[in-house]
Amino acid sequence: MTRRQLTDEQWKFIKHYLPIGRFGPYPERLRDQFEGVIWRFRSGAQWREMPPEFGPWPTVYGRFRIWRDADVFTALLEGLIAEAARQEETDLSLVSVDSTIARAHHDAAGMHIDKEVLDALEEAAREQEQAREKGADRRRETTPSGKSDDAFGAGANFG
Repeated sequence: MTRRQLTDEQWKFIKHYLPIGRFGPYPERLRDQFEGVIWRFRSGAQWREMPPEFGPWPTVYGRFRIWRDADVFTALLEGLIAEAARQEETDLSLVSVDSTIARAHHDAAGMHIDKEVLDALEEAAREQEQAREKGADRRRETTPSGKSDDAFGAGANFG
């Protein structure tokens, strides 16, 4: 027998978000099915491996699809956030608005480089850019037949 995953207090909060139709299951079976969905995603197992105490796996999977399509999980998450805010238990320090990484210039990071080193790095960057431009010019030169000798041409230099 798999132990309950939700406390009675948690279930009392959750059950109001689950749509129960006129011909739907009894509420105690509904809890078993919801806990089956929790078990499935916590374990990472396949639906077919679900223990029988949650009910037949096709029934639990079908119930999950209905809840998913009805945005029950989105509404439940929003309800949990609202309840936490109402109880002043929210911690916005854990919220991530954007996960994009923006790299700062080395001056912004407080990195100190000697003038000579910085000049040498800038000179190396200039030389590299000039070499890149020379290579591009060489690839654009025309061949004796008058055709362009670009990177995709017959006489392209790949090395």
